[in-house]
Amino acid sequence: MKKYLIVIAALSALAALPGCNHRNDVHSAAATGQAEELKAMQQSYRGVLPCADCSGIETTLFLEKDGTWVMNERYQDGKGDSEFASWGTWARTADRLVLTDTQGEKRYFRPKGEDIEMLDREGHPITSQLDYTLKATDATLPATPIPMRGMYFYMADAAVFTDCATGKRVNVQNNAQLERAYAQAKGEATAPVLLEVKGHFALTANEDTGAPEKTLVTDGNGTFLAGKRCNDDASRPSR
Repeated sequence: MKKYLIVIAALSALAALPGCNHRNDVHSAAATGQAEELKAMQQSYRGVLPCADCSGIETTLFLEKDGTWVMNERYQDGKGDSEFASWGTWARTADRLVLTDTQGEKRYFRPKGEDIEMLDREGHPITSQLDYTLKATDATLPATPIPMRGMYFYMADAAVFTDCATGKRVNVQNNAQLERAYAQAKGEATAPVLLEVKGHFALTANEDTGAPEKTLVTDGNGTFLAGKRCNDDASRPSR
């Protein structure tokens, strides 16, 4: 925790630099007065959603207290890359759960007892005899790699990643090769460097308290883009 606080203090000192692009449409419903105050909740849901060209999509959704979500989808009978993961921010209106991914795309659900039901792309109920329900369950975060793009900063043996799309900050699991690449990319400067990498989230024990906290685990070495910022559109992650 002490190492993390040192990194946060250093990042605060660099706050005058152009920051990451936190999409304005993440909480657009709240801005128009249609959304309730964001409620703290942490719950996982699982089910098999209908699929047009496969027998179903095994879907697991994780809602985190910090207002983020992670979704894992596996296409049954799929060929090639049939499993994907995505993440973003969530907001809750009076009768809907709104998920916004890092590309700005939205998905809608509504409560169904302890479970949730998927809505159409406009946020309306789907008229169908098929089951669009995800049931409340206990599940672990998926290890499926997610394309990430954000500012990476390493100091005092601790690394922090600030996602460009959501503005969310998360600790990064130790990765010596990534740390060396960062040192080379930043040169003499003490500043974050834009990083594009695939990774997944895991719950790890805090060094000081032992409490579980969300950590970014990088899958591969990624690419540092020295001199680039979140607002530069030269490169965007995709599925």
